[in-house]
Amino acid sequence: MKSKLIVLLTFSVLGHVAFAQQVTGHFPFMPNETIKLKGFQDFDAYTIDSTQTDEEGRFTLSFNQVDYGVGRISSENMKPFIVILADENVHISANALDENVDVNEGKQNMAYTTYAKEQPLRDQALSAWNFLENKYNTEDLFSSIRRPKRAIVREIKRIKNEEAEFLDGLTDDTFIRWYIPMRKLLSSVSRVAQYEIENIPETRDALRAIDYSDDRLYKSGLLREAIENHVWFIENSSGPLDTVFADLNTSIDIMLEQLVFDERKYNMVTDFLFNVLEKRSLFTSAEYLALKVLNEQSCTVDGNLANQLEGYRKMKTGNTAPDITFTQYTYHAEGVEANKLSDIGADYKLVIFAASWCGHCTKEIPRLAKFYDEWKALGVEMVMVSLDENVQDFVTFVGGLPFTSTTDLKKWDAQAAQDYYVFGTPTMFLLNNAQEILLKPKSVDHLKSWIDWRLKPSE
Repeated sequence: MKSKLIVLLTFSVLGHVAFAQQVTGHFPFMPNETIKLKGFQDFDAYTIDSTQTDEEGRFTLSFNQVDYGVGRISSENMKPFIVILADENVHISANALDENVDVNEGKQNMAYTTYAKEQPLRDQALSAWNFLENKYNTEDLFSSIRRPKRAIVREIKRIKNEEAEFLDGLTDDTFIRWYIPMRKLLSSVSRVAQYEIENIPETRDALRAIDYSDDRLYKSGLLREAIENHVWFIENSSGPLDTVFADLNTSIDIMLEQLVFDERKYNMVTDFLFNVLEKRSLFTSAEYLALKVLNEQSCTVDGNLANQLEGYRKMKTGNTAPDITFTQYTYHAEGVEANKLSDIGADYKLVIFAASWCGHCTKEIPRLAKFYDEWKALGVEMVMVSLDENVQDFVTFVGGLPFTSTTDLKKWDAQAAQDYYVFGTPTMFLLNNAQEILLKPKSVDHLKSWIDWRLKPSE
């Protein structure tokens, strides 16, 4: 079975050289095969160099100072292998497909390879000793036996000190001195949140200590992971939802404070963070981020991002939602005669933006339809704005739905979508009779919980 060779190349961002560096290699089992070197910039990978191995499997790839950071060498016939490159040449070799790759040149690379081989063994041993320590501390059978307990504590301390001594032995201005702890931190969040809850405060502090203004982060291939894992960790370790949002908002403040004087990074991180929060349905913190960014005076926000964030300011809970004029392409619910949304006299109005081309909509809209009669009896009228682009798709989509549905066949350029700052489907707004926004439901289940709690009579 073929698998890709992935070689991570880490370069010193502090070294300055005027000439190209080289990655050379010798894989005699890979003659005449294409190998590419890719680097990272922000959230994306790009090709630095590409070559073909000769008949003996030798190759040379070059990179320049602009590429310093983390790179990736890919081939079709070898398992992933990590190699570290600084501002020095590196040579790697292996004699067989399933054989470990040797690093024959490159000071940082040899240090990283040593760490990569030894640290998994230390981590496994540490896990076993921690398990035994817990047993000897909690089980009556072992709790009175002191000598093994002292030996366990000493060995745990020795293993931790051994890793610390290795890291302390690395020169501060080398990339791996920054990269190894960063990579380890980001890979630990799931384990800590689920199994090492005593380390949650320390890990949260470490995530908040990440410097988002540091250029090394943007060349490391870890930027995406740093943001996503930070959000995931807080969401899964902070307890009640109110605490989750408070902790997320604190982290947002810390992140953005570092970037207010670098507009490129500020816009890029804000855009990605905003999308992560929305994707994980953390809308309270997404709104907090939007309002914070729009009120920031030190940075100019990109037009597209500003427009998306503006939706949170204009459409936040408590604001009055714009009216919606029903077009000639409108199916009215039975008993509803209205030319616009404000003509509907229901106590509550659920406005839904959806489309036939949205896979999630085709699952959620039928669920809403099943609740129509029940919720109408509680004073809730539904209106769907379809973002379809032709009449036939609209007719097919809304046919059989019990609630009012309308469209102007302009997709994202629909007037209602523009007025409501809609960037995804399905999107819902629950309004009162005065069209004040009461709730922006994350899902049908979220909406049902609100209606059951607020509108259903108590038994």
